[in-house]
Formats: sequence, C-alpha cells, structure tokens
Amino acid sequence: MARIDFPDGEGLERIRMWSLQPDVGMAMGAAAKTLYTKISLDVRVREIARMRVAQINRCHI
Repeated sequence: MARIDFPDGEGLERIRMWSLQPDVGMAMGAAAKTLYTKISLDVRVREIARMRVAQINRCHI
C-alpha cells in the first residue's frame, strides 16, 4: 500500500503513480528496459544483485 495519495482507477498502483509525473515515469521505464535488455550480466547474477540491494534497503523481497 502506498504512503502517498495518487489517482484511483484501473491498473497497477505503480502505473497510476507514474501518471503524476509522466516524464519521470518514462525515464524510469527506459532505464528498466535497458537494464533488462542490454545488460551483460547473467540473469541469475542480476537477480541476486537485485535481492541484495533490496536487503540492504530493508525491502521485502
């Protein structure tokens, strides 16, 4: 559950959140696409790195 207010509606919370700042949402989307399509890390190594970052940031994984 988000800690900020953003528009109600259909679709995922994160999509509705980025609709508040479309330029930032587009940049985040481009960065994510690059990370998943143009990175030279093995998929397993990349996912372990993501899990470690989440752990460091005390995020639930």
